[in-house]
Amino acid sequence: MTRPVRRAKGKVQARPEHLQRSEEWNGLRRGDPVEIEGPVLRSAAWRFLGFVRNDRNGAESVEVIGGRPGEDRVRSFLPEQVFPVGGRKTGRASLADAPQLPLG
Repeated sequence: MTRPVRRAKGKVQARPEHLQRSEEWNGLRRGDPVEIEGPVLRSAAWRFLGFVRNDRNGAESVEVIGGRPGEDRVRSFLPEQVFPVGGRKTGRASLADAPQLPLG
């Protein structure tokens, strides 16, 4: 019989200063639905959480939350993999290439 693994409660660490996080990116706001291109879960639905840029190496990623119905997994993807809802099927550009900017 195996014992359940118990994890010690740790302190919440502050985000490193070289990581810049924003809850708005290319016309998206936290909670906006998006589509993801690539090997992701079938029938998954995703919502935008934030955009992260690493000032040390220039790496960028988009955080989303969702998954299969009833799940809330947090995942990170490259900006080129993030599309507006319906955009992948219609051949529209990713949000990295064609921001959804508000009309002014």
